[in-house]
Amino acid sequence: MNGPLSIATIVVALVLGVWYLIRSALNRAPSNTDLWAMLGMSALMAVLVVVAVIALISGDRPSDTTTFIGYLITTIAFAPVGFYLARLEPTRWGTLILGIACLVLPVLVLRLQQIAEATGG
Repeated sequence: MNGPLSIATIVVALVLGVWYLIRSALNRAPSNTDLWAMLGMSALMAVLVVVAVIALISGDRPSDTTTFIGYLITTIAFAPVGFYLARLEPTRWGTLILGIACLVLPVLVLRLQQIAEATGG
């Protein structure tokens, strides 16, 4: 859970988040490129969640498995929901939704890492 995939996910989410916030400040609606980038972010998050689920199945369980699973569900759902809401709002606010969603994703990944480090014994 604390490998290069997590770091890549955090970096990509932060870069996209800053990009979307700049575009929102410039009063730009989300473009197709922005939406595709968010779908790519969703795919990256899905890979991260699949790796975490495989670790859970293989017996590497954190001490608070219920909280960890809750964070996994939130993590996998957050980017697609941000994408959907941005599609509903084709103004600069849609771009802001994408930016905020991308800034929340690294927090979720970091929290998953913290819970995974506290393995049960």
